[in-house]
Amino acid sequence: MSGIQMTSNSNSTHNTAMPFKKARVWLFSLLVLAISAYGMWIMFDILNSNGMTPLEYALLALFSITFTWIVTAFCSGCMGFILQLFRIDPLTLKRQKAIKIDEQALSKTRTAVVMPIYNEDTQRVIAGFEVSMRSLIKTGQFAHYDFYLLSDTQDPEIANNELKAWHALSERLGDDVAKQTFYRRREDNKHRKVGNLTDFCERWGSKYEHMIVLDADSIMTGQCMLELTSSMINNPQTGLIQTIPIPVRQDTFFGRFLQFASVLYSPMLATGSAFWQTNQANYWGHNAIIRVEAFIDCCGLPVLEGNAPFGGEILSHDFVEASLLHRAGWDVLLLSDIQGSYEEVPSNILDYAIRDRRWVQGNIQHLGLLPSSGLKMMSKLHFLLGATAYISSLIWLSMLVLSTIDAVTRAMNSNVYFNQAYQLFPTWQIAKTDLINSLLFVTIVLLLLPKLMGIIVTLIHRNKQFGGSFKLILGSIIETVFAIIIAPLMMVFHSYFVVCVFLGKKVTWDAQPRTGRMVPWKEAIGYTLIATLVAIAWGSVAYYYTPTFFWWLSPILVGLILAAPIVRYSSSIGFGVKLRKMGIFICPSEVDNDDTLAALRVHEQEITLPSDEVANFSIPELPPEHASVMPIQSFKRQGLSKRKRVLNAHQQIKKKLFN
Repeated sequence: MSGIQMTSNSNSTHNTAMPFKKARVWLFSLLVLAISAYGMWIMFDILNSNGMTPLEYALLALFSITFTWIVTAFCSGCMGFILQLFRIDPLTLKRQKAIKIDEQALSKTRTAVVMPIYNEDTQRVIAGFEVSMRSLIKTGQFAHYDFYLLSDTQDPEIANNELKAWHALSERLGDDVAKQTFYRRREDNKHRKVGNLTDFCERWGSKYEHMIVLDADSIMTGQCMLELTSSMINNPQTGLIQTIPIPVRQDTFFGRFLQFASVLYSPMLATGSAFWQTNQANYWGHNAIIRVEAFIDCCGLPVLEGNAPFGGEILSHDFVEASLLHRAGWDVLLLSDIQGSYEEVPSNILDYAIRDRRWVQGNIQHLGLLPSSGLKMMSKLHFLLGATAYISSLIWLSMLVLSTIDAVTRAMNSNVYFNQAYQLFPTWQIAKTDLINSLLFVTIVLLLLPKLMGIIVTLIHRNKQFGGSFKLILGSIIETVFAIIIAPLMMVFHSYFVVCVFLGKKVTWDAQPRTGRMVPWKEAIGYTLIATLVAIAWGSVAYYYTPTFFWWLSPILVGLILAAPIVRYSSSIGFGVKLRKMGIFICPSEVDNDDTLAALRVHEQEITLPSDEVANFSIPELPPEHASVMPIQSFKRQGLSKRKRVLNAHQQIKKKLFN
């Protein structure tokens, strides 16, 4: 490969010192285990006060899983809070410093910027692709980069639009720039996005030291690209660097809610994750830079044996690719302080849930890889946490159902004091109210304190970027209340998705809708009616038998009974725009008026597709190929056949001795 000398020995140590790497993992693990054990002990004491039934043992087991999941997020948030408060780099544990751009080192490398697309809105894709490219041109370092639009589009009309838009783009760019931009369309989108990137790597990957992977809705500033490339050059044993993609350009209330929450809390949570994950971070599939040599050598994905949910093509490929890089000894870093990495998110609850449906299936599939030999423990932890993020919804729902059954059963037997024949003394019911209140308080603190810490850090360091203290605090209160309101509905959606996955129901991975839209009543009711009816029946039974428990359950029931209006009105564009004018849910990209995002708004309106009659749209010319092969990796246990040979040898020796 041309350019800088690649590190062929991927077991080399990190150039940037990461002190106390093992101690960090132990510290994090001990904190999680200690707090989790405390919560489990309280729950056990509450349930055991009148003797444990099988149902209560099940409740304790389910509670232990979900409580540990909450504690894990809480501890990560606490670490991120401390580091961000004092502006300490989570990897080096030194004061944060700006990444220096070494132009001489850049001149010795070549980096490909690749954007895989599939049946997307052509004008939006071309606009985002172009403004990201022009932002890099402004830096004066464009000569060291090539841009690839990698289409897997199967719709003939969209494919024709892409071709027309590409020729128009080439004319706007001029010959000097256009010769570094390429459009390739696969007519057979075998293996979807994985196959798309594999095709690029095997045909042109060996020309480049690095590739920056963008999604169809990604926008990335030129400065961000330079910082990513410089970080890779400075760390030659690093295989991948992930940024935090910040949601932008949202108009609906729900979209602005997601955007505000992400930019407010994600940097702190990501900083905490980077602290304990050190050089074994995760990959989220886009807005990251990858060392091409490492990717080609280590990340050829197999088709897994067996049927769904654990067999077939690997769906959430990003987690798995990071694990394969870890297995080969390459570092994977999460740099939470790099700015200028943006994405777009679904604009309403239903589209957001549909996107989650795909992620649920992909993340649960990872559980089948946990027994794989050679994968690092940190990689397996990523798999486990990713799956638990969705499975925990089903566990919470199961806990609520079992708790209702338990409460109703106890209410019906509350006046029965002699449960057995020939019982001499009555069995008095014991209610440990103090412990119940303590556990409830601890759980609320674990859930809400990270939000408070995120607000405190933002008030200290980024106050003006959110429109000032008052608007920031008011926006965070509205965000917290709305998050609580929609939590029951998202719990039901995710629970249904998890059940579907384990039943073997497949999901299609189509293009995601990203433009704002008001959800029609018919659609809102159609997706939520069953949950609403069940909630009404559930609440009626609980209120009839145990009114006290009903009031504890009421926040869950209200969110489900009002699900359809919540879905519809949270998708309102007018409401979202009105809040933005009031300064509520305002975000740094809007306050600072980022040049690249501003250019995208203008450019998206200006782009028009030429008519077929105007020009003859030929297939764009592609660069000469530098063929290479991505070897398919294996997840089978290593050394199994050798172990069998050893056992067979022992058996043969025994036979000879006893014969």
